[in-house]
Amino acid sequence: MSAEQSAWFAQTFDELVANIGQALLGKEHAVRLALTCMIADGHLLLEDAPGTGKTSLAKAIAATVQGTHSRIQFTPDLLPSDVTGVTIYDQGSRSFDFHPGPVFASVVLADEINRASPKTQSALLEVMEEARVTVDKVSHQVGRPFMVIATQNPIEQAGTYRLPEAQLDRFLVKTSLGYPDRASTVRILSGASDRDRTKSLLPKITTQAVAEMSDLATTVHVEDVVLDYVARLTEATREDAQTVVGASVRGSLALVRLAKVWAASQGRGYVIPDDIKLLAEPVLAHRLILDTEAEFAGVTARQVVARVLAETAPPATRG
Repeated sequence: MSAEQSAWFAQTFDELVANIGQALLGKEHAVRLALTCMIADGHLLLEDAPGTGKTSLAKAIAATVQGTHSRIQFTPDLLPSDVTGVTIYDQGSRSFDFHPGPVFASVVLADEINRASPKTQSALLEVMEEARVTVDKVSHQVGRPFMVIATQNPIEQAGTYRLPEAQLDRFLVKTSLGYPDRASTVRILSGASDRDRTKSLLPKITTQAVAEMSDLATTVHVEDVVLDYVARLTEATREDAQTVVGASVRGSLALVRLAKVWAASQGRGYVIPDDIKLLAEPVLAHRLILDTEAEFAGVTARQVVARVLAETAPPATRG
């Protein structure tokens, strides 16, 4: 990545963040993380209380990149075909026609994903990993960019199905939006008559340009010492006494992918150890499975990642 390309990437990224920020006040870091996730061709899992702006985030991203948006309300009676689509026989043409489901969109909001059965949750596995849907042995591409933003409500657990580890591992990032600060809350309240701030957003970039940014980010340089740092971090999560399962190689790859986009968004053509330290928790924590004693003691996966970061020395040289 040249210096000119790095400058263009950072400027464009900042413009996208500012545009999304008009609909999501006081959440700049979360917006940056979500946008980084999209450009890295990843998917986002939000675990947050109701009313924190999860739907607004999905709609604002889609509007900003001139993409399409769909929302799937996951419920116990939702079927896999309600997500992916279905093939229906047309008597007029005497052929089977595929009717795409809501998963065919640039940004798909899977609202309260843990309320659907594991069978329905698994309908997202293929499309999240391979960006395609196979129905009746025929594959259908969903296009680029494609991003699933799934939400979980941490308050109500009755009638929910815990996401299997295989599906959690397919989310590049897990984070939360949280509540805005007081100043942002006052700004939100002053515009209470505008129920949907995303309607006024104008597109800042095309979906084709987003795909070009994704391809450009892959050219960001990562030194071997930084890659070794990532490997040591993920190995430490697997060797930790309080974990049953640590971060996999997929987790290591996810961390490097995200760090490349993050570095480019800062105007750099190379990754530094601080990028890895900043992104390790949202990328790795949800991939850990703690042992029973640690869970009973109140230990969280985020605490394990924080301890691993503190105990693993970063490389001294620049990435």
